[in-house]
Amino acid sequence: MAVAAVANAQALKPPLKWAGGKRWLVPRLRELWMPFRGCRLVEPLSGGMAVALGLMPERALLNDINPHAINFHRWLKRGLRIAIEMRNEAAMFYTHRARFNELIAARRAETREAASLFYYLNRTGYNGLCRFNRSGAFNVPFGRHRQINYVADFTAYRDAFSRWEFTVGDFDRIAIRDDDFIYADPPYDVEFTQYCREPFGWPEQVRLAGWLAGHRGVAIVSNQATPRVLKLYRELGFRTEILSGPRMISCTGDRSPAAEVLAIKGL
Repeated sequence: MAVAAVANAQALKPPLKWAGGKRWLVPRLRELWMPFRGCRLVEPLSGGMAVALGLMPERALLNDINPHAINFHRWLKRGLRIAIEMRNEAAMFYTHRARFNELIAARRAETREAASLFYYLNRTGYNGLCRFNRSGAFNVPFGRHRQINYVADFTAYRDAFSRWEFTVGDFDRIAIRDDDFIYADPPYDVEFTQYCREPFGWPEQVRLAGWLAGHRGVAIVSNQATPRVLKLYRELGFRTEILSGPRMISCTGDRSPAAEVLAIKGL
């Protein structure tokens, strides 16, 4: 097992691989964030946390509908040390996947073991996908990685996360304040939306846009720059920037740049 230790809070990286992760967008978001860095950062769809770890706010409220990602990050806040074996082997992957799904079925998905297994499956599975079937079972197959440098000691994240709150649920249940700086990164406006038990289709895109438009402070959202997404946010009073984003994960192997919109309100 190739295991590395996390060095320090200044070099913290997102531990999870995440479809559509926005690490590439952090430099632009940082420009928008800096005048408001004393505010609380709120991410209603925090995913793999590339933005929060890139901006490193003192205070943050990080929410996601995926309970397994949030459970993992909550354990990072407690100083997670992973004790399970981790190797880039198909037999071990499917054994650990079966055990993870057993914990889900037994309502033990909030344990340290579940958090450890989720990390291993995320790093070892195909294309870094995080996908669950309608029964809530993790169903990503074994990946095709030549080498994986697993991390077992996440204690360096404990201090950085000390004033970060992690919640699970629908975005419109978050208790936000008028001075919160909100950044939302919903799943792309594409046909396939089943990354967890609850799909995020066009009705959810519209509902999110309306929720963000109602915030009295700064609200920023990124999405694929489809015509209906652009129309939706422009009609709600957001100004838009069109950016060229990388395709980090693609089942077709397509790595051509994707047109992405950054919709901004309150700046």
